[in-house]
Amino acid sequence: MKKSIVSGLIAAALLATGFTASVAAHQEGDIIIRAGAVVVAPNESSDQVASFGEFGVSSNTQLGLNFGYMLTDNLGVELLAATPFSHDISLHGVGKIAETKQLPPTLVLQYYFGNAESKLRPYIGGGVNFTNFYDNEFTNDLNGALSDLSMSSSWGLAAQVGVDYQVNKNWLVNASVWYAQISTDVKFNLADTPVTIETDIDPWVYMVSVGYTF
Repeated sequence: MKKSIVSGLIAAALLATGFTASVAAHQEGDIIIRAGAVVVAPNESSDQVASFGEFGVSSNTQLGLNFGYMLTDNLGVELLAATPFSHDISLHGVGKIAETKQLPPTLVLQYYFGNAESKLRPYIGGGVNFTNFYDNEFTNDLNGALSDLSMSSSWGLAAQVGVDYQVNKNWLVNASVWYAQISTDVKFNLADTPVTIETDIDPWVYMVSVGYTF
């Protein structure tokens, strides 16, 4: 399903480049605010955790907010923000052992296909992601064997593909897919022995939203 969503957006970007209409959209100096549902779907991997294998990390859906500014008719910058995401951390054969929350603000430079008169504006983007993990806690300490959980913050690259459809002069609908490099050192005590597990989250992020152009 993930591949089909990505493929569909890319196809729209390639096919709709020449699509134009009378509604002017995405001109130099425009401010674009989008709000909608955003899903973070981890593509996780980690070092082995004792004899339990790798960590598992659950998906989560929150309210997503995008703040964009058009530098030219075709170039824009955008900041992705959201309400805090909550994830369950699990181990094979044990199930859920911990919870964490994270905020992943992501800043990208975008290229919009078409021109200022295009009603459909596919775009691609690339930039940087910062993820801060907090409220890390064990929900199952394996009878006291696990304690003192912490997760380091992460800096990484991010990529994006999306499409805006301008409904009228100010309102638009949007669909976008992001990929972010997120890596964290998970630290805890296992039977009073300090342990560090390098964990890659590397999520796909899906967003469907409504936007307003100023």
